[in-house]
Amino acid sequence: MQLLLAVISGGYAVGAALGWGSEEVAEIMGDFGLSAAALLAAVSCYGYARAIDSRERPAWLLFAFSSLMGACGNAVWGWYEVILGEAVPKPSLADFAFLCFAPPAIVGLLVLAKRPVTRAGWVCLGLDSWLIGGSLLTLSWSLALAHTARTAQSGAPGSVPRAALSLAYPLLDIALVSMVLVLHFRRSESNRSAVNTAIAALALTVLSDALFTSPLLSAGYQSGQLLDAGWFAGSLLLAYAPWGARRMQPDPGAPARPPLDRPVSRPITGSLPALTPYLAAAVCTLGILYNVVDGRKVDRVVVFTGCTVVMALVIRQGIMLLDNIALTQELAQKENHFRSLVQGSSDVIMIAAPTGTLRYVSPAAAGVYGREAEELVGTELATLIHPHDLGRVVHEVRRFLAAPPAEEPTTRIECRFKSGSGEWLNVESTVNRHQGGLILNSRDVTERVRLQAQLQHSAEHDPLTDLPNRALFTRRVRQALSGRRAGDHSTAVLFIDLDGFKAVNDTIGHQAGDELLVEAGRRLQDSVRAGDTAARLGGDEFAALILGDGSRDRSAREYQVHEIADRLRTTLAQPYRVSGHEVRVAASIGVAFADPGITPSDLMRNADLAMYRAKAGGKDRVELYAPQMQAEVVRKAELAGRLRSALHEGEFALLHQPVVSLATGAVTAVAAQARWRSGQGILFTPAEFLRVAEFSEGAPPRPDAPAPGTSSRTAELGRWLLEEAVGQAAERHRLGHDVPVAVRMSARRLLDRSMPLGSVEALLNRHGLPAGALMIELADSDPRVPFEELERRLAALRRLGVLIALDGFGSGYAAISALRRLPVDILKLDRSLVEGVVESARLHKITAGLLRIANDLGMQSVADGADLPEQVTALRAMGCTHGQGLAFSGPLDEYRLRRALVRGTFPVPGGAAQPALAGGSSSGSMAMRRGSHNETPVPPT
Repeated sequence: MQLLLAVISGGYAVGAALGWGSEEVAEIMGDFGLSAAALLAAVSCYGYARAIDSRERPAWLLFAFSSLMGACGNAVWGWYEVILGEAVPKPSLADFAFLCFAPPAIVGLLVLAKRPVTRAGWVCLGLDSWLIGGSLLTLSWSLALAHTARTAQSGAPGSVPRAALSLAYPLLDIALVSMVLVLHFRRSESNRSAVNTAIAALALTVLSDALFTSPLLSAGYQSGQLLDAGWFAGSLLLAYAPWGARRMQPDPGAPARPPLDRPVSRPITGSLPALTPYLAAAVCTLGILYNVVDGRKVDRVVVFTGCTVVMALVIRQGIMLLDNIALTQELAQKENHFRSLVQGSSDVIMIAAPTGTLRYVSPAAAGVYGREAEELVGTELATLIHPHDLGRVVHEVRRFLAAPPAEEPTTRIECRFKSGSGEWLNVESTVNRHQGGLILNSRDVTERVRLQAQLQHSAEHDPLTDLPNRALFTRRVRQALSGRRAGDHSTAVLFIDLDGFKAVNDTIGHQAGDELLVEAGRRLQDSVRAGDTAARLGGDEFAALILGDGSRDRSAREYQVHEIADRLRTTLAQPYRVSGHEVRVAASIGVAFADPGITPSDLMRNADLAMYRAKAGGKDRVELYAPQMQAEVVRKAELAGRLRSALHEGEFALLHQPVVSLATGAVTAVAAQARWRSGQGILFTPAEFLRVAEFSEGAPPRPDAPAPGTSSRTAELGRWLLEEAVGQAAERHRLGHDVPVAVRMSARRLLDRSMPLGSVEALLNRHGLPAGALMIELADSDPRVPFEELERRLAALRRLGVLIALDGFGSGYAAISALRRLPVDILKLDRSLVEGVVESARLHKITAGLLRIANDLGMQSVADGADLPEQVTALRAMGCTHGQGLAFSGPLDEYRLRRALVRGTFPVPGGAAQPALAGGSSSGSMAMRRGSHNETPVPPT
C-alpha cells in the first residue's frame, strides 16, 4: 500500500516535471487530477468516520469536508481553464472553496489534540498556538505579506480583493501550521499512526500553499506544474491515513511486547515541547531583525505581533512557573510519604543494580539484620546469601528476569541471609524489576521457619519417645526401596511388640508404662546403626529399618539380621527400673526382607505377620517371614468370608445334646450346639470351622462347641446362637418340656459392650422364657479378662435366675481361682478328664478329687464327653451327678429332641445307683437345685 502510494505520487511528480507532454494534459492533470485526489481523500475520511465509534469521528468528518472543499476548488479551476478555456478570475468560487479548506482542518486538529485537564492547560494550549502562529506571522509579514498589504493600499482597481485573498491564504496556512505543530506535541495516544499520517498530509498541503502564495512562484504559476505534485501527494496521503494506518496496528490477539522492549524516547524529542515558546520568540525576533537589518522601518504589524508574542510568552512562563511550584510541592509531599513508609516499615527494602550491588537499603535493616543500612550499601548481594542457597537464588532471579513482566510481575524468594552477628537468618523476599535491576522487599521469617520445622518434626515423630512415627517410617521404607537402593534386596524391616507391657500398665500404672516405653525406645535407638531407622508405630509396637549392605548371599544376610534381631530382643528383655519398681518385659520380633518388586506396604505387612507368628509361637522370640504366612492369611480371609456368608444366608442349624442324670437317666437339661451345613449338605461343628480361621479365643476349641471371641464374626455367631437357643427353648416350654437350655459363652463375650446385661433379660422377656430355664456355660476365662468385672456380671445374671456353669473345669488357666471367686452353680468337667478316666489311674484320682470338691461345695457336676458305658460307670462311682455324651445321645435336631423329651429318660449303663459321696444329688432337674455357695460370695451391684 505504501509502495503503491509512493509510485503514484512519484509518477505524478515526474509527469508534472516533464510538462505532461502537452499544455492541455497539464491543465487536466493540474486541475481535475488534483480534484480527483482531494475527492478520494474526502470519501476515504468520510468512510473511516462512519466505520469508527469514538471521539475522533468529528475530526475525520471535518477532514473529509476540508478535502471536499479542496476538490471543489480544483474542479472550479478546471472548469475555467479546461472547459471554458479562460483564465480563472480573482476572486472566484475556487478561492471561496480554497479558503474553506483550512478552517475545518484546524477544528479537526483541535478535536484530535489531547484535551487539557485544567483551565491553565487550556490557556497554555491557546498561548502555544498563538506563540507559533504569531511568530510565523511576524516572519511571513516581514518577508512577503507586508509587500502584499502595500499593494492593496496602492489603490489600483481590483487590488484590494486580490490582496485580501493573498493575505487570507497565508494567514490560514499559518493557523493550520500552528495547529499541526501544537498537535504534534499534544497528540492523543489513541490511533497515533493515523493521526501522524494525517498531520503529515496537512503539513505537505500547507507547504505547497506557502510556496504558491510566495511572490516568487505566484506570478508565474500554471496548472500542471511541479508544485501540484505536493497537493496531489498530500491528498493521497490523507486518503491513505485512516485505512493504511489501521493495517499497521498490531493484532489484538497477538501477545503484547514487554514494556522493557519499547524504544526509549530521545531526549531531544522529549524536550521540543518545552523549547516551543523559546523557538517561537526566536522566530519573532528574526522577523523584527530582518526589517532592522534591511534598513526599513519596522512595520506596526510586526511590532504589535511581536509584543503579543512576548506577552504570551511571559504569561505562559508564569503559568509554567506556578505549575512547577505546585508539582515541586506535590513531589516533595509524595517523597515524604514514601520516605515515611520506607523508614517506618518493618520490612527491609533494598534496590540492587543489574550487577548485584546494593544501591539502597532502608533503615529497617538495623532492626532486622543487625547491620546499618549505610554498611550494606555498595555490598554485593551474593556475599550476604548462604552459599548453599546462592545457586538456587541466582537461578530463580535469572528465570524471573527472562519471563515476560506481564505474565510474572513479581516473584518470591526465600533464603538464608547473614546478619551482623554472623547468624544466618531465614529471609523471605518479594522481588520486582527496577531499571534492569531488582527491588527486594525482605522480612525475617526465622521464627516461622523454626515453627514449621518444629511442626514438621512433631508430625513425623512420636511425642512420647521422639522416635519416627508410622508415617515417617513408611516414607523411609519407601526411600530404601527406591532410587539407588532399589536393587538391594538385603534391606530388612523388623516389627517389635513388647510382651507383658499391659500387665505393667495394669499393675504399676500408665505413668510407669510411659517410662518403660521411653526406655525401650532409647534402647532400640542405641541398638541400630547410624543409617538405620528405629520407630514407634503406636502402643507397645516398635519397628526398625535395617538398610541393606548389597550382599547377594541371602542365607548369610538372614543369619546376620536374625542375629541383630535376637540381640535386640535380649536388650529389650533386660530389667527396667520405672517408678521405683523393677519390671521385665519380653519382645516378639518379626523380620521381613525386601524381595524383588515388593512394595513398602507389603514389606511392612510381611514383618507384621512374622511378628504375630512369633507371638503365637510362644512370644519372646524372633520369627522370619515365610510366604506361607501370607497364604495362611489369605485362606483365613476366605474362610471368614464363607462364615459371614453362612450367617447371613441361614446355613447354620441349632442342635441340642441331652444332659442326663447318672442316677435316674432323666433328661435334666439340653446343651445348644451350632452346626454349619456346607453346600454338599455336610454338617460341620463351628470348632472344626473356626479352629482354622482362629476365631476362638479363651479356651482351646472343642469338637462339639465353639468358643466365640470378640471379633465381629464370632460375636455375630454368638448372638445368633443365644437368640436361637432361647427362642426354641421358649417354644418347648410352651409345649410342657421344662428343661433348661445351656448356651456356652466365653468370658470376653460376656463382657462385650455389644451385649449389655439388659439384653439377656430383654431376650428372655421377648420370648417368654423363665430365667431359670437358661444356663450360661462359662468357658475357661482369658487371663486378660478382669475377674472383678466378670464377677459382677455373673452375679447380676444369677440374680435374674440364670444358672451359671463353669465349663472346662480341670484344665486351662485359673480354674481354681474362678471357682473360688465366681458365683457358679454347676461344674462341667473338661473332656480331657473324661476321655482317660478309665485307662489312667493318675487321671482317675485327679477326676475323683475334682468331683469331691464339687460335692463338698454342694454343686452339681456334669461329665462332658461321656461316650463309653465304662466311663459312665466310673464317673457315677466317683460321685458325678450328670453326664453328656454319646453314651446317651448325640446332638439332636428339634424333632428328635422333642421325642426324647417325651420319652423322658435314657438307660444308664450299670443300672440305677445312688452316688457314692455324700452331698450328691440322686435325681431332679438342674433348674431346681442350688448349692449354698458360702465360699463364693456374691457382691452387691
